[in-house]
Amino acid sequence: MEKQEVNQSAPLMDQLIALVATLRGENGCPWDRKQTAKSMAVYLLEETYELVEAIHKEDADAICEELGDVLFHVLFVAALFEEQGAFDIRDVMSRNYHKMVRRHPHVFGDATLQTADEVKKQWREIKKNEKSSSPPGSILDSVPVGLPGLMRAYRISERAAGSGFDWQNLSGVLAKAEEEWDELKCELEKDAFREEDRKEASLEFGDLLFALVNVARFARIHPETAMAEAILKFKSRFEFMERTIRGEHRELTDVSQDEKDILWEKAKALE
Repeated sequence: MEKQEVNQSAPLMDQLIALVATLRGENGCPWDRKQTAKSMAVYLLEETYELVEAIHKEDADAICEELGDVLFHVLFVAALFEEQGAFDIRDVMSRNYHKMVRRHPHVFGDATLQTADEVKKQWREIKKNEKSSSPPGSILDSVPVGLPGLMRAYRISERAAGSGFDWQNLSGVLAKAEEEWDELKCELEKDAFREEDRKEASLEFGDLLFALVNVARFARIHPETAMAEAILKFKSRFEFMERTIRGEHRELTDVSQDEKDILWEKAKALE
């Protein structure tokens, strides 16, 4: 098989686009040639999560690498549609460029805005006007079904609040969360082995999570970010326990809960 080359004197973006085309070409890689937009969507999602994890860890080197992986997958998906004659990556960039300019009239036009909240409100209005030629639908339709649960709940509640359907203040949404917590406890006190009770408890648990997402929104905390950071914190403390216990040539399962609690507090103190 003839070896393929990419023109390394071209701009880097063009080199990367050409590299994708080479991988997809007649003498390219069998794996790359086999891929479809749907199969690549899975890998793009995985790479995006890896990028998010690197960002939460504040690891600049890993962020740089993962950004590159995400960019490569975006270019790959665009190349698949270019092969079909639908559009190419330059169409993607052009459409996005003009959309961003259009949605920032306070930067590129005569509008004047002072706060991030004003910008978000204007953004929603511009998007609404952009969609005005389409048949009317729910304002919640623009929230992708495939988003992680906490992120989707946040976006759904944000869209609803943008229409005026919201609590008046943090106290109101905190009271709602407490109400949902009480309802969950009531369900959990029932016979946990009965299928119908488990279903009701699951529904109440979901209601509680949704209420807490709204608490986060009022407190200007993104629930997905908060959850990711909580997981990293738990993982760090748990791994400290593991390292400490293994250093003593013992297994985690052989250590008493009291000793684990002591090690956990020590891990917290070291933070």
